[in-house]
Amino acid sequence: MLKHLLLAAALLLTATAAAPAPGAPSFRIAKLHYGGGGDWYANKTSLPNLISFCNQALHTNIAPDEATVELDSPELLDYPFVHMTGHGNVSFTAAEAQNLRRYLIGGGFLHIDDNYGLDKFIRPEMKKVFPELEFVELPYSHPIYHQKYPFPHGLPKVHEHDGKRAQGFGLVYKGRLVCFYSFECDLGNGWEDVGTYPEDPPAVHDAALRMGANLVSYALTQD
Repeated sequence: MLKHLLLAAALLLTATAAAPAPGAPSFRIAKLHYGGGGDWYANKTSLPNLISFCNQALHTNIAPDEATVELDSPELLDYPFVHMTGHGNVSFTAAEAQNLRRYLIGGGFLHIDDNYGLDKFIRPEMKKVFPELEFVELPYSHPIYHQKYPFPHGLPKVHEHDGKRAQGFGLVYKGRLVCFYSFECDLGNGWEDVGTYPEDPPAVHDAALRMGANLVSYALTQD
């Protein structure tokens, strides 16, 4: 079912270059509800804003309201793009890790966004999902940075935190990028309503949304 949904979404994305698709939404994207006590629900305005931006800029037909999906739910397979955020305290059960692996191998795409503090928790949990894989930093030449919007220097830096450079890591399974992990970037914070973080200029908000649109575009159209 997921592969059919991905194909339909990709066809819609490539066939509607001039105008938004009419009618009922073609699909939804989801925020991941995970265990461990972390704030999976953070950044409440980020996904609605990203969806709205994609529907305008990419002419997608994504439902305006995000879904919420749990790791062990069979409904995980209904969403071609799943977003995960938080500040830490992540825990996957064996059944959850198995279901997430099934989803990703079957054509799904997971975007993990470090909201500062997630890194030391998410890396060992994703090892439960893909014990044979390591996160690798994607080069700036990777297609994910060159969809509708070019990012020749990789991820935009939204918030400083530790002053480290923004990095984009990936899990690549049999040649396919199944998970993109934005680190030291706070991309989801950049998607939130302008004014949520008064120190952020509108240009940062726009750059974050453009990079988010690249993620969605890549997830729907990669081979």
